[in-house]
Amino acid sequence: MIRCTLPTDDTRKHHARELFAGLPRHYDRAGAALSFGQDPRWRAALVDAVKARPGERILDVATGTGMVAAALARRYGAQVVGLDQSPEMLAAARARIERSPALRVTLIEGEAERLPFADGEFDHLTFTYLLRYVENPAATLCELARVVTPGGRIASLEFGVPEREPWRALWRAYTAVGLPAAGRLISREWFEVGRFLSRSIPDLYVRHPLEGMPAMWREAGIEAATVRRMSFGAGVVMWGTRAGARG
Repeated sequence: MIRCTLPTDDTRKHHARELFAGLPRHYDRAGAALSFGQDPRWRAALVDAVKARPGERILDVATGTGMVAAALARRYGAQVVGLDQSPEMLAAARARIERSPALRVTLIEGEAERLPFADGEFDHLTFTYLLRYVENPAATLCELARVVTPGGRIASLEFGVPEREPWRALWRAYTAVGLPAAGRLISREWFEVGRFLSRSIPDLYVRHPLEGMPAMWREAGIEAATVRRMSFGAGVVMWGTRAGARG
C-alpha cells in the first residue's frame, strides 16, 4: 500500500508556482489555442466523468482559473471548493466566479499534498494537470483520496503522449518546436511554458507509465480506475471510485 507521506523536496511545486504566476491573463484562451481546441473538450469529459448529484460537495484541486470548478457547479448544481497553490490563478478564478454569482463555488489557497480538510469531507474530487508538478504522485493521490467519502468519484485530466505513429511523431515535433514558437507569440511566459511542457509531459510517463496508473490509483484507495485517451492520446481523462461503500 502507498504511504501518504509528505515529500521533503518541493522543487517541482516551486517551479510550477513560478511558471504559472504570469499566465492567468491569457490562460483560458491560450490553453485552448495551443491545444488546437482540445483542452476544453478534455475538461468537459472530466466534468462528465464525475456523475454528481445536486447539492453534493466537490473538491476541485489545482483549480487554476476555475474553469472546471465553475463547470461542475453549473452542470450538477453542486457545492464546489476550488483549491490552488497559485494566488495569481485564484485571482483569475475569483473574477470568473464573480461574473456568475449564482454558482456555489468557494476558492481557497492550498496544496494538494497537504489538503486542509477532514477525512471524507467531499462527495467527489477532480484534479487537472497536477501530477507532473508534485514530487510524489503516489502519495499525493493517497492524500486526495483521503478527503473523499467512500463511494465518491475521483477524476483527473492530464496531458498524454500518443502511442501510435504518425501521431506520436507529430506530437513530438509540435511540443519540441511548434508549442514554444506559438507560445512566444503570446508572451515570454508562454514561451517558457511551451519549452517546459515538451520535457515534463513525457517525463511523467517515464517515471509513472500510463499503463501502471490504474494500479497506483488502486493502491491509493481508488477502485475501478478507468483511462480514456482523447485526441489520439494527447489528452488523458481518468476516473475511479473511492474504496468502500457509502454510509
